[in-house]
Amino acid sequence: MRDVLARLKDDPLAALRGVLLAAPPDHIGHDDYDLHPELRPPDQIAATEAAVLLPVIMRPEPSILFTQRTAHLARHSGQVSFPGGRSEASDLSPVETALRETMEETGIEPAFVSVAGYLPRYRTGTGYDISPVVGVLSDGFTLAPNPDEVAEAFEAPLAFFLDPANRRRETRIWGGRERSFYVFSPEGRTIWGATAAILVDFATRLTGGAR
Repeated sequence: MRDVLARLKDDPLAALRGVLLAAPPDHIGHDDYDLHPELRPPDQIAATEAAVLLPVIMRPEPSILFTQRTAHLARHSGQVSFPGGRSEASDLSPVETALRETMEETGIEPAFVSVAGYLPRYRTGTGYDISPVVGVLSDGFTLAPNPDEVAEAFEAPLAFFLDPANRRRETRIWGGRERSFYVFSPEGRTIWGATAAILVDFATRLTGGAR
């Protein structure tokens, strides 16, 4: 893990580009059924395209920026997530969606984001086809969370997510069946579902480990 963090501190964009996809993938990489592939339905419902930004902040100890959704939202209320949302017709790429949504939700302007690459698309059981974009935030950005969507924006240490000991699997009855999913709990917060699965993929690529 120390080697990973040292490479990031030396040249974050080069270190990330060495393990990330250089272009948005044209197929689904993972989905909510990864831990229970036998439950994956043969014909999933049509998905809504979306994109999120996985924002890496190069502090003395690198961190990742998250948002906590407000309690009144219709879907995934109160959950911890990456900045992002559904694509609009005017968006020409997942990067445009991720950067536009990040600015709308957090106030961070696109000029402060250096795109490093992409992670495999993630299909959720709730009908979203998510394209994760990884970016490095430059010094000087200002947080101004949109109170209609974001209850709080916060950072958590990247090193926490790189350590497999800090991830766990939990199960829950969903749709009448038992489902398994990843969970992280940095500083008492709960990160699970698609966000946790994307973090596992990101950490696995950085450390060369297994999902």
